Amino acid sequence: MEHITLLLAIVIVTALVFDFTNGFHDTANAMATTISTGALKPKTAVAMSAALNLVGAFLSVEVAKTISSGIVTESGITPEVIFAALVGAILWNLMTWLIGLPSSSSHALMGGLIGATVASVGIGGVNGGTVVTKVLIPAIAAPLVAGIAAFLASRLTYKIGKNADEKATAKGYRAGQITSAGLVSLAHGTNDAQKTMGIITLALIAGDVLSPGSNPPMWVILSAGLAIAMGTYLGGWRIIRTMGKGLTDLQPQQGFAAQTSAASVILASSNLGFSLSTTHSCSGAVMGAGLGRKGGVVRWSTATRMFVAWGLTLPAAALVAAGSEFVTKQGDWGVAVVAAFLIGACAAIWFVSRRQVVDHTNVNDTDAEPAGVVTAAIAAVTPPPAGTPAQDIKTTIPAPAPASGSEPTRPATV
Repeated sequence: MEHITLLLAIVIVTALVFDFTNGFHDTANAMATTISTGALKPKTAVAMSAALNLVGAFLSVEVAKTISSGIVTESGITPEVIFAALVGAILWNLMTWLIGLPSSSSHALMGGLIGATVASVGIGGVNGGTVVTKVLIPAIAAPLVAGIAAFLASRLTYKIGKNADEKATAKGYRAGQITSAGLVSLAHGTNDAQKTMGIITLALIAGDVLSPGSNPPMWVILSAGLAIAMGTYLGGWRIIRTMGKGLTDLQPQQGFAAQTSAASVILASSNLGFSLSTTHSCSGAVMGAGLGRKGGVVRWSTATRMFVAWGLTLPAAALVAAGSEFVTKQGDWGVAVVAAFLIGACAAIWFVSRRQVVDHTNVNDTDAEPAGVVTAAIAAVTPPPAGTPAQDIKTTIPAPAPASGSEPTRPATV
């Protein structure tokens, strides 16, 4: 570490700040459903998630190797490029956190790295094949695979437990949900903490501290694990609210199915070295589980806003990073300007967030979204639960349109 320059130290600190934002931005992936169903108290949930994120950071370095030597070519990449990439990723993370949208920290980092590299050395500095096979394809496949798996798992759990006592099964599924939430947190550590390890390793290679192709040193693994764990403990309460209550209303059975499905997809991708978005996986699993219960629905207006954010993540982070790279390559004063801009923007976002505070005391308080056309249609054709007394089943028959000049006819209820 004696060869680390001041610029390289600034890049490493900025990378750990990104890792910190990644932690509180992605806490919802592991714990939103556990908190929304009441399986764990909010503060207990985030503490458990933080500890397991730290443990997961030590289990593998495959994703870190993909980041450090796969997305962009190591030759021609300077610490300034990596600094600019991190600026784009951090600002996108904070903006989406402010509005409570679960976007991908992974794709923000990828977009920032691609944008800064293109601005520095041109499009030839990006390994297009790696981007397609290990970033873009998993981005599309992950929510679909996790969603389908969660849908089928939810259907299966309800089918198996249809004759069981509801209170007893709910208690059992809550215990299972805690276990599966821990598995998601562990999987998140094996995937997302490694992205920062990869970025720091790439910076060390660019600064001639490490030789090309090196694995992350132990101090890098430890610092990245601690940063993401601290961020996770703070809890991204705004995004937890969206994931837990804004997308759909989950019962313990669905929460267990969603988290188990998401964890399986994330752990498989970490083993294969895919830079997977845990946000995409967990969001897809939540929506699949929401549709897996009869009468369960997804709030598609919230989901649509989330999909739009997903689509904007790569290009938005890339544009900010490219602009930052243009300034940083002007010299030391350019780096200072970009650093001051980053600090000022972060402070401004934080002050805006104080206008409406969301924390562990009100994370489950949310206004119900009016039912849209799809939601109303699904609810209308859903049969009532077995055993519902006939006298409790009411159907409203729309009244015919009144003739011109006549009194309006009230709808009939049977």
